[in-house]
Amino acid sequence: MDSNEIKERSKEFAHRCVKLAVALPDTNLGAHVRKQLIRCSTSVAANYRASVLAMSKAAFISKLSVVIEESDESEFWLQFIIDEKLRIDD
Repeated sequence: MDSNEIKERSKEFAHRCVKLAVALPDTNLGAHVRKQLIRCSTSVAANYRASVLAMSKAAFISKLSVVIEESDESEFWLQFIIDEKLRIDD
């Protein structure tokens, strides 16, 4: 898989997470999870793009480390939505 394909896939992941997030219930918990999921999922795509443009190996590794952390956090919030049954259409 090349960097352009990963850029597109990470952007699509962010779009899908945002669509899910805005469909969460309008409650305190829903609002909290919405903000967290939007923040971390869009960070995956943005930081991957930044890693491709890194000027040094250290900068590349640093940005990819952020991508990994934000991906893991996104997975956490997605699982949390499932565990708490927060989807409106569930």
